Amino acid sequence: MKSITINGSQRESVGKVATKALRNAGKVPCVVYGGDAPIHFSADELAFKDLVYTPNVHTVVIALEDGTSVPCVLQDIQFHPVTDRILHVDFYQIFDDKEVTMYIPVKLNGNAKGVRNGGVLRIVNRKLRVKALPGDLPDFIEADITKMKIGSKMYITAVDQDKFTIMHPDNTVICQVRTSRTAIAEEEEEEEGEEGAEGAEGAEGAEAPAEAAAEAPADE
Repeated sequence: MKSITINGSQRESVGKVATKALRNAGKVPCVVYGGDAPIHFSADELAFKDLVYTPNVHTVVIALEDGTSVPCVLQDIQFHPVTDRILHVDFYQIFDDKEVTMYIPVKLNGNAKGVRNGGVLRIVNRKLRVKALPGDLPDFIEADITKMKIGSKMYITAVDQDKFTIMHPDNTVICQVRTSRTAIAEEEEEEEGEEGAEGAEGAEGAEAPAEAAAEAPADE
């Protein structure tokens, strides 16, 4: 998994007054948990653009002024309810020999057969909660939808999980191909086409029952 670096300055004071002053200066107050003690620091708001405003996920290295580098993952982020400015960020420190849990985006590969026949692809879960060692965390989870027909559902059991564990029940749906009016019409035409010569040869015989049905008296 790709990692990005955020340059930070450790905070001496964590009170409301100091926090407000940081925000007024374009800084974001942050905390790293998971180590021996929480690490309080601040960073420029612009430093988070490649971490927050993207569908991708990354591990993070917090580079502090004293030369300390702290590998971690984003745990929580708070936005202002009106301006959407970042108010606070929580990180969780990671270690090479300890598993970590993250939400990883799903990447769908291929063009589903059911979609080609007029169905509609519905993505149920765009991200999945995954547990793995930091070195085994994938950038995304690949799912091949090529063979999915109309009415098919893809469950998490269909994707490769050799180096990580998906923390959802096995019946969790990643995506499905739903039917549509167009799809129903095309399926009927496809079935008629598969009858081939047999259907053509029986065309005359097929008219007789229809005529007989038309001449048959109504039920008493």
